[in-house]
Amino acid sequence: MPQGVQPRSRTLPDLLDEIAARDPSREFIVGGRQRLSYGETRARARHLAKGLLKLGVKRGDKVALLMPNRPEWLLVDFAVTLLGATLVPISTWSRARELAYMLDHSDATTLIMVERFAGQDYLGMVAELGGPSSDRLPKLRRVVVAAAPVGCVDVSVTFDQLLDSSSTVGDAEIGAAQRAVGPDDVAYILYTSGTTSTPKGVQLTHGGLVENMWHIGERQHLTPADRVWMGISLFWSFGGANALLAVMTHGGSIVLQESFDAAFALELIERERCTVYYGTPNIALALTEHPDRARRDLSSLRTGAAIGPPRAMQMVMDLGAREICNVYGLTECYGNCAVTDAHDSADKRLATVGTPLPGMEIRIVDRRTRRPLPPGEVGEILVRGHLTPGYYKDTERNSAAFDADGFLVTGDLGLIGDDGYLRFRGRIKEMVKSGGINVAPLEVEEVLLAHPAVEQAYVVGLPDPRREEILAAVIVLREGHAAEPETLRTFCKRELAAYKVPQQFCLLRRDELPVTDTGKVQKVRLVEMLAAKRGG
Repeated sequence: MPQGVQPRSRTLPDLLDEIAARDPSREFIVGGRQRLSYGETRARARHLAKGLLKLGVKRGDKVALLMPNRPEWLLVDFAVTLLGATLVPISTWSRARELAYMLDHSDATTLIMVERFAGQDYLGMVAELGGPSSDRLPKLRRVVVAAAPVGCVDVSVTFDQLLDSSSTVGDAEIGAAQRAVGPDDVAYILYTSGTTSTPKGVQLTHGGLVENMWHIGERQHLTPADRVWMGISLFWSFGGANALLAVMTHGGSIVLQESFDAAFALELIERERCTVYYGTPNIALALTEHPDRARRDLSSLRTGAAIGPPRAMQMVMDLGAREICNVYGLTECYGNCAVTDAHDSADKRLATVGTPLPGMEIRIVDRRTRRPLPPGEVGEILVRGHLTPGYYKDTERNSAAFDADGFLVTGDLGLIGDDGYLRFRGRIKEMVKSGGINVAPLEVEEVLLAHPAVEQAYVVGLPDPRREEILAAVIVLREGHAAEPETLRTFCKRELAAYKVPQQFCLLRRDELPVTDTGKVQKVRLVEMLAAKRGG
């Protein structure tokens, strides 16, 4: 049964209006030196929407956002979606090559960004790509930066100038834009790694985001008094869709950490009395092992959502979030399709990922026959219900991702017990999950194959107690060529986000590769060989 008052709204701008009307003075966003109530957030988002409309952003446009966890990120989110445009969050770890792909593939006409962050020169990247309307960014028309830039890119306007220009746009204009937005309109396109070399653009609609996140929040027993520590990135679906909207649909508060740092996270959770934890196993480990942990009071923590094996879940409970919820899902199913209840027994929350959420159906099938399996048998997990309307501009992927009955084919293994709870049993795909983030081996392999000394490259995941898996690359060098592992690692760092760079390199001769009778390299055998070399 619902614990709270379920919102009537089925679009993000209507949701903000509805929650703000209930209690406009309730604190919504805490970030840096800013504290914004629901009422203030709504007013600023509408102000920003006017500036974007004046700039030329309209219904159906794609607006890319490259920014760390700041209040402005959320204001842009609400302003863009109010206009009926689609937000395209970009990872702050992106390199120029990755940025170019996502901007071009998404058909983004506008890029809103900070000039630089964490050693990344984003403005320099855009300049390297030729800037708006260049051969590499032909669809990009406008670049908006958070402050006056120093670079040489043709910046359309700064954030402050954008707000200043809003005075010439009336309330009636953005009101009409908001009324035109419907539940089936695409609010976000989130890029997530697949089993191919390029990320896939997962479309998420307004209605699915509001509906499913409400139910995720219900499993956590959230209330307006709850405050989520947002140490995970907003550009990731676990943050900007799941955590944000689970809390927002219940009228709670968002406490932003610009980027994860264990010491500051501990201080922030204590100071802001955060009650909701969202994180991955490596985050829990970093908080647990930090020397400041012993002197920080995390007793405010209660619930939230986490992923990982029982040991990782227990670590979160030991941090203070005794009612943490174990979850299963993909970006394609609006964050999660199965969630434990915060009031389930600890054993249940350690060992299972819960029951299907309302509106979700989970089926376990035999991988070969596609026959549904009875309780207790391991098979492939299929999901139906609140699902993406499809991958953006990718009919081939869409055909492969859904079966004839409308189920999403996850490529994951699991079983449903007699109690109706789902148990996750691993991935069929070659996808590597390092620190909770998916990495497509093929993308890394293609980068390595571009090195003049590399003849063959095979990337696999190796078990790791801290990050769940680490990336390892097996390399066969061209005859007469030489390249040290550190050289290959440096090469990867220039082309890939840091989390995609292999941590281990192994140089083999061609005749050392384990192959099938047809000459195909056996990646399972490679994993065994590399694990043996590591002593496990």
